[in-house]
Amino acid sequence: MVNYQKNPAFFKILPALLRIQDNICNFAANFINMDHLTPQQRHKNMAAIHNKNTKPEMIVRKGLWKRGFRYRLNHKRLPGHPDLVLRKYRTCIFINGCFWHGHNVTITNKQETITVESSVCCKIPNTNRDFWLEKIRRNKERDKEEQRKLAEMGWHCITVWECELKPKVMEQTLDSIAFTLNHIYLQDHSSPKPYEPMEEEMGMPMAAENNDG
Repeated sequence: MVNYQKNPAFFKILPALLRIQDNICNFAANFINMDHLTPQQRHKNMAAIHNKNTKPEMIVRKGLWKRGFRYRLNHKRLPGHPDLVLRKYRTCIFINGCFWHGHNVTITNKQETITVESSVCCKIPNTNRDFWLEKIRRNKERDKEEQRKLAEMGWHCITVWECELKPKVMEQTLDSIAFTLNHIYLQDHSSPKPYEPMEEEMGMPMAAENNDG
């Protein structure tokens, strides 16, 4: 084993070694931040992302099922086709991917120029950037409009973000959803007006989750 403290030659080459180390670190950082995919590769990757039975959706479904909540899936006659519909609680739940729905991004529109600032959980690709900026902006506007329509129909809306379902915060998020649902139920049933099912609720398929895992 070499004792570097007693080896003068080591200290002579130490500055060069440090420069090499810095160059390697800088290259790695630039490579990570660089959007090195072609437009065709980017399109293929995005197209491969499914919008049903995603991992975040399954986490919420199984988590709520274990907590005693029953729901129906992707009701097509409601605006936005909510991922989960809990008729008893008059609540629709949307499980949104942070990228597709622009979680925590800042959108400004000045003199017909749209600017979108990336957030920690929503990184806008440099490849075909204008396309993704416009797509995310439209998605956010559509989400807002769909939830406005649901509110007019008497539905409550809960949005659950993909980043809120990471292992460190997953149980806290699920507990928060359960608390909100129970609060909505108590609030709604304290009103003397009796509940009447709406036409769009009829014929909704019931979900059946596997409690294993």
